Amino acid sequence: MSQALRAAASRLEYWIRQDALPLWLARGIEPNTGANYERLTPAGVPDLESSTRVRVQARQAFFFAAAYHRGWCPEGKDVAKKLLAFVQRTAAHPTAGAGYTHLLNKDFVVVDTKQDLYDHAFFLLANAWCYRAFNEEAYLQEADKLIAHLDEKFGSVVGGWVEGDYDYACRRQNPHMHLFEAFLALYDATGDAKYLARVGELFALVQTHFFDAEHGVLFEFFDDNWVRLPNAKGDTVEPGHMMEWVWLLDWYHRRTGRPVAQYTQMLYARGLEIGMDKSGLLFDAVSYTGEVIDPNKRCWGITELIKASLVQIRAGHPDAEAIAIKGVDDLFTYYLCASTPGSYVDQRGANDEVVVDVAPASTLYHLIVAAMELLDHFDLVEKQ
Repeated sequence: MSQALRAAASRLEYWIRQDALPLWLARGIEPNTGANYERLTPAGVPDLESSTRVRVQARQAFFFAAAYHRGWCPEGKDVAKKLLAFVQRTAAHPTAGAGYTHLLNKDFVVVDTKQDLYDHAFFLLANAWCYRAFNEEAYLQEADKLIAHLDEKFGSVVGGWVEGDYDYACRRQNPHMHLFEAFLALYDATGDAKYLARVGELFALVQTHFFDAEHGVLFEFFDDNWVRLPNAKGDTVEPGHMMEWVWLLDWYHRRTGRPVAQYTQMLYARGLEIGMDKSGLLFDAVSYTGEVIDPNKRCWGITELIKASLVQIRAGHPDAEAIAIKGVDDLFTYYLCASTPGSYVDQRGANDEVVVDVAPASTLYHLIVAAMELLDHFDLVEKQ
C-alpha cells in the first residue's frame, strides 16, 4: 500500500481535527440558538447577513456526530444534539405533521415553509449518525417518522419520491442519491434489513432511469415519469455526482453482494474522460457528449473524485491511486487554502481562479466523509 496515500489520508484527517473542527466550533455556532451559521466570510467570520438553509443544521449535525464517533471531537455530541433540538424547536413544519421547513432569515426565523425532498435526505442521514454515535432511540424514532412522512406525502407511483410540496419543474436524481446514502447509513447504524430494502428500491431507479449504459453517464433531470428531459437540461450530467455514485454503489455492493462493477467502472472512466479539466479539477456540469456546460468547479467535486478513486484502487484500476493522491493535493492547493485555517474557498472558475470565496458550512459534510473514507480504505484493503 502506498505510503503516499497514507500520508494524504493523514493530512486530511489532521486538517479536519486541528483546523476545521476548532474553527467551526468557535465561529460556526450562533451562541443564543445553538444553530449553525450558513457560511463563513473570506475573513473567517460568520456571515451575519446571510439567510440559513434549514438543511445546513442537518449536515452540520452529521459533521459533528461523525467527528464525535471518530473520537475527533468530544464536544461534537453536545453540538449535534443542540443543532437537531434547534430544528425541532424552531424549524419543524407548522402544519404538515412531520418534517421540516426550508429557509431561515438572518435572525434564524423561518421565512420559507416549503418541504423539500433533498433537505429531508440529510435529516435522515443526521438522525442515522446521531443514533449510531449516541445510541439514543429518539433519533431512530425520528428517522422512521420522517420516512413514513415522505412515503405518505411525497411517494411516487413510478418510484422514488416527488420533489416536495411545491410546484417543481422536473424531478432530480440528486435527492434520491442522498436518500440512498441515508438508508445505507441507517442500515449500518441498526443492522435492520428494512433500511437495506429501501436502498434496493433506489438501486432499481439507478438501473432503469438514472444510469445510461449507451453513454456511460448518470443523468440528472427527468419528468414525472422518470423520462429524461428532452432539452439541454436533460442532456446535463454532473461529474461530481457520477463519482459520488461510484462510492455509493460500491458501499451497496459491500452490504449486499449485488454486482455493480458495470456501473462503477463506466461512471469512473467517463467521469474522468468528460468531466475533468486539464488541472485535474472536475467541472460542475457537462453534457453527456462532453461539452462543458458549467466550467466552474466546486470544492465538493474533488472530495467525490477521491472517494471514487478509492473504490477503483480496490477494484484494481492502475491509475486510481495516483488520482486519489493528486485529488488530496488539489483539495489543499485549490480549496483548503483560505487565509483562516479550517476555512476554504467554495468554487474555482474556468481558469481555476477563485470565483466563490466564502466557506459554506454544508461543504464540511463532503470533507469529513472524504477523510473518513481515506482512513477506512486501508482496513477494507486488508479484508480483501
